[in-house]
Amino acid sequence: MNNNDILRRIRYTFDFNDYKMIEIFGHAGVQVTRPQISNWLKKEDDPAYQDLKDKELAIFLNGLINDRRGKKEGEQPIPEDFLDNNMIFRKLRIALNLKDEDIMDILKLVDLRIGKHELSAFFRNPSQSQYRPCQDQFLRNFLHGMQLKYRGN
Repeated sequence: MNNNDILRRIRYTFDFNDYKMIEIFGHAGVQVTRPQISNWLKKEDDPAYQDLKDKELAIFLNGLINDRRGKKEGEQPIPEDFLDNNMIFRKLRIALNLKDEDIMDILKLVDLRIGKHELSAFFRNPSQSQYRPCQDQFLRNFLHGMQLKYRGN
């Protein structure tokens, strides 16, 4: 999955308008413009389309965490220069304050069954032997399940 698609899906799921998207980036201490948001949300075949870099998606997800859960005291997290699916999944889990059971319920909405041990493997340190990389298809299913839960049919 590319970052632009993830941004589009999150926006659609929560029905964010451009101004809410700008506000979310602002919660992470970064100012973006409406044309930037618009260009990130365009389809790949549009001439104005711009790639959303990992750092920009990390900023958005950090802003989403601050928007949904409130800013934590002290220094704000530094946005990562590189994001993988596990990091995106972890940030969404934090932003939505999801417990294991909540995630499993979301995945059941898309007919995907997973055990707690399999789920916890996504959130482990990559150096641990039980770590499991989050594949695109799994993240896509999770985002679809989020859409069904938070937006409805």
